[in-house]
Amino acid sequence: MSENQQFYAGLAPLYHLIYPDWGQSLQRQAHDLDSLIREVCDDDGKRNVLDVSCGIGTQAIGLAQLGYHVTASDLSADEVNRARTEAAQRHLAIAFSTADMRNCFAHHARQFDVVISCDNSVPHLLTDADILTTFKQFHQCTRPGGACIISVRDYEKEVLSTPQIKPYGIREQNGVRWLLWQMWDPHGSTYDVTMYFVEDRGGSECCAHVFRTIYYAIKIPKLLDLMHVAGFEKVIRLDNRFFQPVIVGTRKATTTHPMSTPNGVE
Repeated sequence: MSENQQFYAGLAPLYHLIYPDWGQSLQRQAHDLDSLIREVCDDDGKRNVLDVSCGIGTQAIGLAQLGYHVTASDLSADEVNRARTEAAQRHLAIAFSTADMRNCFAHHARQFDVVISCDNSVPHLLTDADILTTFKQFHQCTRPGGACIISVRDYEKEVLSTPQIKPYGIREQNGVRWLLWQMWDPHGSTYDVTMYFVEDRGGSECCAHVFRTIYYAIKIPKLLDLMHVAGFEKVIRLDNRFFQPVIVGTRKATTTHPMSTPNGVE
């Protein structure tokens, strides 16, 4: 099991606590993505979506609730299992599977109107080469005229020269108080993340759940360049449209050429 798989295996049952209200986040993110999809796709009637880093289903479930036909995969089998359970509880038909997004076309073997990867998933890949390989897979999964939408942190606005604490707040659930924060330890172009969930049941001691992983602090201009190299067109950054900056690229639509005679005379 890779470091990322270990990180999300532990995080899967607690992941919803990252959000003040996960149910509201499902609806809000789906609404924002729906608006983006209708804007960037050449036909807003096309509603087949592939979520290549679905986690516990935050975006996949919300889009399915809006009527999208969603296929979803993730590297973490534990998160996929939770996403499958959450979707079943909401009576949603989403095709979930476990897959590395670096091999998403090899795994899914078909094209979709929209490919999404949200919530800073791409920077789990630690080299430009891995990210380019992944973007090429995204491009193969995108139908002509379709779009790829990813959301990432804006690392140009982050302090990555010294350790940082990122508080997430306090959550109350079933009589239990949870205190959440992240610790960032930078080293060059990457940084270690330690996620703390402190479980307080009111006694003299608390239980700390600690999960660790690593991210590549890749800047958005570099991601734009890599999407271009992977074959996407009209690659742009959009701000204030989602809870993170969004990068959108489209796959060139298929054009129909006039039929030529054998002699080349039309």
